[in-house]
Amino acid sequence: MAEQQAAQSESKIAPQAVLGWPQQFLLFALLFAGLMLLHAPLLRLPYFWDEAGYYIPVARDLYLTGSPIPHSTLSNAHPPLVMAWLALLWRIFGYSTLATRTAMIAVAAFSLLGLYRLARAAANVSVAGAVVGLTAIYPVFFTQSSLALVDLPAAGFTLWALSAYIEDRPWKLTLWLALAALAKETGIIALLALLGWQIASPLVRRWTDQLAPPRERRTRAVHLLLPIVALAAWFAYHRARTGFLFNPDFFRYNVAATLNPLRIPIAFGLRLWQVVGYFGLYVLSGAAALAMLRAPQVEDGRTRPGIAVWQQSALVVVLLAYLVFMSAVGGAVLARYLLPVVPLMILLCVATLWRRLRYWSLITAVVGVAFVAGLFTNPPYSFSVEDNLAYRDFIVLHADASRFLAMRDPDAGVLSAWPASDELSRPWLGYVARPFRVVRIEDFTTQQIEIAALARREFSDLLVFSTKYQPSNELLGNWPAWQKLKEQFFGYHRDLPPEEIARRLGGEVVFHEERTGLWVAVIAMNKEK
Repeated sequence: MAEQQAAQSESKIAPQAVLGWPQQFLLFALLFAGLMLLHAPLLRLPYFWDEAGYYIPVARDLYLTGSPIPHSTLSNAHPPLVMAWLALLWRIFGYSTLATRTAMIAVAAFSLLGLYRLARAAANVSVAGAVVGLTAIYPVFFTQSSLALVDLPAAGFTLWALSAYIEDRPWKLTLWLALAALAKETGIIALLALLGWQIASPLVRRWTDQLAPPRERRTRAVHLLLPIVALAAWFAYHRARTGFLFNPDFFRYNVAATLNPLRIPIAFGLRLWQVVGYFGLYVLSGAAALAMLRAPQVEDGRTRPGIAVWQQSALVVVLLAYLVFMSAVGGAVLARYLLPVVPLMILLCVATLWRRLRYWSLITAVVGVAFVAGLFTNPPYSFSVEDNLAYRDFIVLHADASRFLAMRDPDAGVLSAWPASDELSRPWLGYVARPFRVVRIEDFTTQQIEIAALARREFSDLLVFSTKYQPSNELLGNWPAWQKLKEQFFGYHRDLPPEEIARRLGGEVVFHEERTGLWVAVIAMNKEK
């Protein structure tokens, strides 16, 4: 019994003094200033990919009309909290990309503050500082910090909720979980995970008291149930206004088409990689795994404590819930969908390094170098260009091509694919001064170019580009079975090069630019053909 009590005492970190509002505000200001400084070259970039295709149009409709139901695009039923935040800031400071990116950086700083509070409550100040620093420069978090998307805000509120859960502040837990769900509906995953863990706790205690939350805690299942009411109210309102819960095409792509018994385990493997290995995370997780082979460090005759076992269990339950859920739904296996739990992985690993390694800070510095390298260099595997600074190259390429088209013939009909089709037809996205008449195709594969050939009388120019990043020496690139699985389940395709597109359509490449494995081109059609 004495040995068990000693083991429990070693697994608990002494409670940290609660941060007051002045300290939290000062820390938020420092985080905000630091993020603004690091993002300074990115703050005036035009809108990119999904923010241009959905979130900015929805926020702009709310800004102009006051309605959370968009009219310039078909609603996907995402809750309106983030779009309302943008509309409010535009109302105060005016509509601009600078205002948008500043508003999102404020959310990112607030999210990091929540992560600091969580890490400080679960571990200590040293671990919390390292976790926040690593998370801020982790490529996926860094790029998402200034993009007008909903995943990082949902992650931020989830981190605040987990902090409240660890600190046993039940009504704050309810508030943060409700805000997470109203930022994005998948914010409900953490709620359901914690609710299931809370309900299972009495059964877990029959096996061991260490895994389950302490009996004396004030948090109850009801505090986890109440946020569901807020999300249900939004969906009820949305259905009353639109006649559907989810856009049928959106539901088909993200749910109906993904519930395949073969796709789910493959997606789980990809999701697991995004949590433990993606963009340098393998350096951190590998170091933590090796550190587990060593005994805890001893300071002043006392063993360095670890995160309490029941707290680790709660964080792991949330992490696993996200891995499983996001393996079953989501047409695109985007890394940003796991932003609520990647910081948890970083926290668990850094806490392990701190407890077991004397020079743990040196290891975290090496991990930081790996993260920074990932920001500027593309990996030898396929990835979404929004996950590092390749997204900036994508924007610059499209802006250059759009300017070339505007100087060449502003009245031309242009054939292109999304998102360039929106970039050319919606001046308020920041690419053109006046809209082009656009003919749309899905991508630049052989099948779509054949469709374009049938409509060649409707356009005089083409704006073609790499819709996916293609590594020159891709890992598993020569494995036909893997390529087939990607095509079947994850929308993989290969775009034709611009010279081949021009040859097939009888045109001429008049503009061509490349950056970091991405390319864009303008093709002028031969009028005689």
